[in-house]
Amino acid sequence: MAATERSREERERQVAAAAARYGETGDARRAVERSQDAGVTFPDSEEALAARAARLLDRHAVPAALVVEAVRAEPLAATAAYERILGVSRDLQASSFLPRGARAARTVARISVRENGRELPLGTGFLVSPSLLMTNHHVLTDAEAARQCFVEFDAQVTVDNTPQSPTRLELAPDGFFLADQRLDFALVLLAPGPDRRPPGDTFGWNRLSAQTGKLVIGEPVNVIGHPMGRLKEIAVRDNMLQVRLDDFLQYLTDTEPGNSGSPVFNDQWEVVALHHSGVPRTDEQGRVLRRDGQVWQPGDGDDAIDWVSNEGVRISSILKHLTALPLTSGQQALLAEMGPESGMRPAEAAVGPVAAPAPAAAASRSAVEKVTAHVGLRGRDGAFGGGRHLVFLHGRSQEHLVPENLRRDWTAGLNQGLVRAGLPPVDPADVWFPYYGDRLVDALAAHEAVPHITASPAAGAAEAVAPASPTARAVYEEIIGEAAAKWDMPHDSQPATERIGLDDVVGALQKRLSWLAARSDLDAWAIALVVRDVAAYLDDRRIRDEVLDCVLETMPDEGEVVLVSHSLGTVVGMDLATRLSPGVDLVHLTTAGSPLGLDSVYNRLLVGGPKRPNIVADWLNVWCPNDAVAIGCPLGDDWADGLSDLAVVNARDRAHSIVEYLSHAEVARSIGSHLGD
Repeated sequence: MAATERSREERERQVAAAAARYGETGDARRAVERSQDAGVTFPDSEEALAARAARLLDRHAVPAALVVEAVRAEPLAATAAYERILGVSRDLQASSFLPRGARAARTVARISVRENGRELPLGTGFLVSPSLLMTNHHVLTDAEAARQCFVEFDAQVTVDNTPQSPTRLELAPDGFFLADQRLDFALVLLAPGPDRRPPGDTFGWNRLSAQTGKLVIGEPVNVIGHPMGRLKEIAVRDNMLQVRLDDFLQYLTDTEPGNSGSPVFNDQWEVVALHHSGVPRTDEQGRVLRRDGQVWQPGDGDDAIDWVSNEGVRISSILKHLTALPLTSGQQALLAEMGPESGMRPAEAAVGPVAAPAPAAAASRSAVEKVTAHVGLRGRDGAFGGGRHLVFLHGRSQEHLVPENLRRDWTAGLNQGLVRAGLPPVDPADVWFPYYGDRLVDALAAHEAVPHITASPAAGAAEAVAPASPTARAVYEEIIGEAAAKWDMPHDSQPATERIGLDDVVGALQKRLSWLAARSDLDAWAIALVVRDVAAYLDDRRIRDEVLDCVLETMPDEGEVVLVSHSLGTVVGMDLATRLSPGVDLVHLTTAGSPLGLDSVYNRLLVGGPKRPNIVADWLNVWCPNDAVAIGCPLGDDWADGLSDLAVVNARDRAHSIVEYLSHAEVARSIGSHLGD
């Protein structure tokens, strides 16, 4: 049987199943409609509303200041407060909403089949890891069907409304193929392109999450796909989640055949479902009806069907299914590339999450254990004209992560910016990636006795995270105090964020931290953790030496270095410039999300203050006004000549993200200009 015929038969089964589920949920749907008619915008359970509000706040998807304004005017019950927060998220979108949607759209591809000398569109798929494409089982029924298919990325029109040249890639089902008929999903490996790089390095990929709180009833959804095999289209607004089942979501939106396999996004461009079927109107016998009320016949065509809703498979259900499958180590490794929130781990980590070592355990690690710790990655020799080397220097909170995955993430962000700037992309294998995440945690545990954080946010981030060492704590308090002053905190201020979850009585340090959280798009815990590690690094020479020695183990010892650093890594990088090999004669520096604008930070550097090291030939500092870690920026007011500041607007839920920083064309252009001949 031809692939198109198998796909059609499977699709008819899914349509019938979706119609049956739609009929069974009639009472729930009518209850939702009555609630909305009565003025309830989000007629969902209090537990669902709470989970959704918590995710929005945790992901900084709504500005803290707007949330405070929405809930502080009057006393509110918990449910009403959650609804206000969701209302802010739905009604006000940052200017980054559309470019982030465009970024998500690049991960979506048209799937076509070669059949009888013709190329016929089958459906849509989207990248969920650097190399894995997700679509419907009824689109790719088995590995044999996948072998006959190919995908096209960028099959769309340009901003000038002219067709863009798509990029065609082959499927590689012999390398990986998993599918399930009931949940109607398929996962297949994509072959690398002509440049031999994973497709996700070029087009990006969607980070799937098994966590709750991504959508509630009444919220809009957005669908990107290739309806009827046409060029890429997007359905936004006038789309709403109607009913949530255990494994499926039913929603109103405009989709057509060909959208099978499309990603269904929330407004933060997180994938919430895999679109798999329209829901047709049926009669009492369950027969599909046409728009004119007559019984539909196969020869009538899909356009004649009276579609009343749409259905998608919940991403969390697909991920839960994957975790229960018996998999080979190779399959586990590919699935683990979907990211930590997917719940998938490589075989060696499948027994459970890796816990941060206790201080005593970290101090007494055996030599064998230290050998197996993650180490940095060298770039390939001669990648950029022989004498140039691209180096990425990460920040904090990278412990127990795989350096190769981090290098790919950074490179993917940079490549997005390079493509936008009209410059050639970079191969991750050509990038040097010193990795000190594990060494930093060990050093903190051994020297600072920093406890593992398990307290709830209500405990007060400022005190729960503070360094144990009195001298490091003094630096920590100084940095937070200076940052709050730079953001004009009044001496008698009572930060409004204390009204939405913090204790009524808090210390002065917590008030300053709360002020920073309210003024930025980072939460108090994220800010406190960064400041804690910066303070510990600056205060304790042993921690500083261990980190620098670790970084120097994976640094070029000659030629020109293009150094890109982020967050705490910008502080480490400034010290590193004083310890580079004598063979390194030139450094092109890019700092992103840096705290180097605070005198409590730069006065403690090895260079002795805001003084650009002589080895640094040029320096671009990129910062986002909503990034609380970069609160001392721009740096030009304090640092010596030879520095350029660039302010960018990052997505509000990723204000401090290095991938977000690197995806800006201006940032990537500056880096890329130093890589060519």
